[in-house]
Amino acid sequence: MTVTPELVSLVDDDGRRLGTAAKDAVHTTSTPLHLAFSCHLFDNQGRTLVTRRALSKKTWPGVWTNSFCGHPAPDEPLPSAIARRAEQELGITVSDPESVLPEFRYRAVDASGIVENELCPVFYAKYPDGSLPLEPNPLEVCDWAWVRPADLEQAAKLAPFAFSPWLVLQLEQGLYSRTEYPRGVVG
Repeated sequence: MTVTPELVSLVDDDGRRLGTAAKDAVHTTSTPLHLAFSCHLFDNQGRTLVTRRALSKKTWPGVWTNSFCGHPAPDEPLPSAIARRAEQELGITVSDPESVLPEFRYRAVDASGIVENELCPVFYAKYPDGSLPLEPNPLEVCDWAWVRPADLEQAAKLAPFAFSPWLVLQLEQGLYSRTEYPRGVVG
């Protein structure tokens, strides 16, 4: 059986698609700019879900990060990609993601030398009952916690090395200073 590689969309500085590349081959010491997304889930108590990256991850293993993230397939709408990754990473269903940092972009180099270079729009989504069990994929997530956004901001300021660089940058860009949270969430 032949496995089809997961593709990512390569983009220019303005977000225009240049082509595609295999996800496994694109993350190197000279990673080209490509399209991704980050999503922050909220429960009805206004808490956000943070996840700890699996220790087997190629980049930033074991650090705490946003709820989940990923790469849309070529021509896949971002809301569809978000729903797909929520199921793949956390075993849950989300809908109606809301764009909060639509032009977020970052470049970071892992201790191993691997570069993340992503145009990475950031979204909020609602997972109404944070007490419902998650079924995270152990290849993606090794731990998780529901936290108050203010507590997460404080922890990232005190120990940024414990968090993914993209989460730290999103927080620095005012991710949680926004006055609106997903519809129906108590903030």
